[in-house]
Amino acid sequence: MKKDLLLLKKLTEANGIGGHERMVRQIMEEEFLQVVSKDDILYDGLGSIAARKVGQEDGPKIAIAGHMDEIGMIVTKITDEGFLKFQTIGGWWSQVMLAQQMTVTTSEGKTYRGVIGSKPPHILSESELKNPVKIEDMYLDLGVASKEEVEKLGIKVGDMITPAIDFQVLANEKYLLAKAWDNRIGCAVAIEVLKQLKGQKHPNTVYGIGTVQEEVGLRGARTIAQMINPDIVIAVDVGIAKDVPGTDNSAKLGAGPQILLYDGALIGHVGLREFIVGIADELKIPYQFDYLKRGGTDAGAMHLVHDGAPAMSLCIPSRYIHSHTSIIHKDDFDNTVKLLVEVIKRLDNATCYQITYK
Repeated sequence: MKKDLLLLKKLTEANGIGGHERMVRQIMEEEFLQVVSKDDILYDGLGSIAARKVGQEDGPKIAIAGHMDEIGMIVTKITDEGFLKFQTIGGWWSQVMLAQQMTVTTSEGKTYRGVIGSKPPHILSESELKNPVKIEDMYLDLGVASKEEVEKLGIKVGDMITPAIDFQVLANEKYLLAKAWDNRIGCAVAIEVLKQLKGQKHPNTVYGIGTVQEEVGLRGARTIAQMINPDIVIAVDVGIAKDVPGTDNSAKLGAGPQILLYDGALIGHVGLREFIVGIADELKIPYQFDYLKRGGTDAGAMHLVHDGAPAMSLCIPSRYIHSHTSIIHKDDFDNTVKLLVEVIKRLDNATCYQITYK
């Protein structure tokens, strides 16, 4: 596998739902330490991580944030027959869940494979055929015969459940399939931006950030931003690709990062957007405009701390988000990193003041 894909593989194959991001945080810390010292690694009380790279001490503070948590479940009950009942963590749609393989991770770090049970169509009633199965009626089948067997494995109520799938390069090698692109790709961008700035001058202090618990309410974004008090915020997340049958083809894989005009948590800052678009146009870096009627990114919480800060969401188009697996395009990742590196190099005090107040 190509070297530049190894980080993406490592991040997406790590298991980490909201409140269980430890494995992902360890990866981010290892990667950040290739650029900054241990003294420049910060943590908030919820478990978010930030790497501080100082370019100019008295320059503005620039936050580049991706969230570490993926959607998943926690075990809520072990039945006498050995099936696991669960509570979803993050937004799931019931129709993408049945018959999917999942991984249960115990508190000791052991993992076990299971499948979300489903009846074969041959024995479904007429009413069952017409209606999707409710999430509260689903269960995870580990292939055991009793509750006692489950307990001997070390599985307990509260343990994490995540989709089970490996990172894969598809037929066109630029199309990449994995679980947890939402939002390990944002984490990868934060890491790669800092790596590309290593040894380079920039008139600010840049923070590469991995937040916790985004999928359950932008929680880590709020606490880490409270610590840092950034002057400019750019949240990197996934966007919705609209280049599949039944959509309007307005956002495509491979056509560049999506600049969100607005979403459910943020009206993208006009001055910051115009500044970034100007750089993209100058350097001929492709981009797309988009918006979200529902949902939001970490920028929604981060731009509201202290006195507030100009903020924007920069998203990598992704097919099939909030499901068992999704697909992105490698060019969109590369162009997002390229754009952010150039943006950071130009965000000096005067420019940030102009964006914020003029």
